[in-house]
Amino acid sequence: MANWRTAALAAALLLPVGAHAQSSGGGPLNFLDNLFSKGGQTAARPDSAAQGQTPPSGGAPPWSGEDGASGHPLMTASAIREAAANFDNCVASMWPDAARRNISQESFERFTTGLAPDLRIMDLLDAQPEFTKSIWDYLDILVNDNRLAKGREILTKYKTQFDATEKAYGVDRYAIAAVWGIESNYSTQMGDRSVLQSTATLACVGRRQSYFRDEFLSALEILHRGDLRPEQMRGSWAGAFGPTQFMPTAFKRFAVDADGDGRRDVVDDPADLIASTANNLKKDGWQTGQTWGYEVVVPQGFNYMLADRAKTMTMAQWEKLGIKRPNGEAFPHPAEKGYLLAPAGAQGPGFLMLQNFRVIMKYNPAEAYALAIGHFADRLRGSQPFVQPWPRQERELSRAERLELQQLLVQRGFYQGTPDGQLGGQTREALRGFQASIGAPADGFASSDVLERLRGH
Repeated sequence: MANWRTAALAAALLLPVGAHAQSSGGGPLNFLDNLFSKGGQTAARPDSAAQGQTPPSGGAPPWSGEDGASGHPLMTASAIREAAANFDNCVASMWPDAARRNISQESFERFTTGLAPDLRIMDLLDAQPEFTKSIWDYLDILVNDNRLAKGREILTKYKTQFDATEKAYGVDRYAIAAVWGIESNYSTQMGDRSVLQSTATLACVGRRQSYFRDEFLSALEILHRGDLRPEQMRGSWAGAFGPTQFMPTAFKRFAVDADGDGRRDVVDDPADLIASTANNLKKDGWQTGQTWGYEVVVPQGFNYMLADRAKTMTMAQWEKLGIKRPNGEAFPHPAEKGYLLAPAGAQGPGFLMLQNFRVIMKYNPAEAYALAIGHFADRLRGSQPFVQPWPRQERELSRAERLELQQLLVQRGFYQGTPDGQLGGQTREALRGFQASIGAPADGFASSDVLERLRGH
């Protein structure tokens, strides 16, 4: 749905992500916010309440009053204060754009009167967690017995709506239920920030004003049309709202009025919510009747340079390379094409990912998120947990260690980027090059062992 959930997930999990598509900026952020309590967020200053901001809800700390960690010129403390002081003028300047979107002046004034910036968002925008979650810890948190039980209740309670949606859109009900469960724990963790205030803040303050200007104006369109009321549009700090966390621009593209009541209510109307989420997945390329992927066993001595999203082969071709399912079952469709993902390197399970996995990554381009959705959907369907163990003895590197790892890769000529402590695809490729040079499995997994090897120990 937009790309702010992506930034947080990527930072918190340090997994390579795809192009910033339309992940919403909410959902798992509710628990990931807790990961940002160390590193990148300093203690609030006593005078921070006087920075022209509305005190955040829920007892959250106010803006730290510090420069943003990104180093962007619009994220300096002085730039943030200056933009906050000009907030009213900034909002007023968007009236001509609102009028071009057929928003009435009455609606514009009604919904913008009294808006004030929530500057705490500036700390969240630039948050850089000191410590991270491993993919297995992430899966443990999101795919658990309580959530599975609630998901089965939801599937039963809204069977009529799921039946109708599956027939209309061809999207697997279990995938829709998984998105609902992981994004908001079935509507119990949707966020409590005003979407209007959050998007207005980000449209006028900070380093992504152009992007969030569109989100703010889209939020005004939703309210002017009457699909939702302001009190329904509460969500994440980035403006994602509702049980499956739509950004305002994504709402405009994908929301549908499934029950014909004249409103597209993705917050409180289960029919609209389920159908709109399905419409999103369908328009992103969902393949009816196809799974998301398969857990596989990767043989010893495998060339992990083939574990690349750009290198797709048929299931039959992967089998010829020694890739098999852990339970010995055959691949049901040998001609299906997929790519190999090894999220924990040679020590963990492998996965062959199909088109529907790529579709889930358009919803949120973080591999851990998409894997959680696919696995949760399978568990709701009645499948068993993953067969192979994760390397739980491995610890996640701290931000200082991640920076050091990148710096050492630069010194050895394997990494051409600027070290920033965030281990994306470029770092993984550099790690593979280093691992291959020392005769280790070139899986690109940033373990404490590979850091020691880089240090020369």
